Amino acid sequence: MKRNPAALFFVAAVVAAMLFVGFHAARRAGGDASADSLDVAGKPAPDFTLQSLDGKNIQLSSYKGQAVLLNFWATWCGPCKIEMPWFVELQKEYGPQGLQIVGVAMDDASKDEITKFVKEMGVNYTILLGKESVGQEYGGVNVLPTTFFIDRDGKIVAREFGLQSRSLFVDNIKKALSQQGHAVQAQK
Repeated sequence: MKRNPAALFFVAAVVAAMLFVGFHAARRAGGDASADSLDVAGKPAPDFTLQSLDGKNIQLSSYKGQAVLLNFWATWCGPCKIEMPWFVELQKEYGPQGLQIVGVAMDDASKDEITKFVKEMGVNYTILLGKESVGQEYGGVNVLPTTFFIDRDGKIVAREFGLQSRSLFVDNIKKALSQQGHAVQAQK
């Protein structure tokens, strides 16, 4: 099926406008606390334990020593569907260097619906069933997708709201990998 480029551009523009308005509305609603929560670089990533699609309890801190791209998403989120194939590629490319992508599903879909969606998208990274309390620990996940880049020591390197460019993700992944990574690799 051939897609109309003008229609895709229009849809992308509408989604971008909605994300922009939603982000600014969320910031206004949160007052000063929301502004403070935006400055997370260098802070430890809040630890959590969530269930994976195969029923295992996964703790974020179990990835210490690896860089983590932590992506809050939902099955209904259009921009999330655009990012997911990038994450599949990035997991293949940077996984051998110590990157682990972790997706946290933040919608009301059932576990079976999320599993089916993940299989259809060809996801090759860990997917966890999200809880609102975990989103709150990360400053509130009012915009989907929201992505955190965590270094090998468990500190947040960057946070991105909404759909961003693949090259920005690559830059942030490289930052997360390079933090403690140089010292560890030099000792090998």
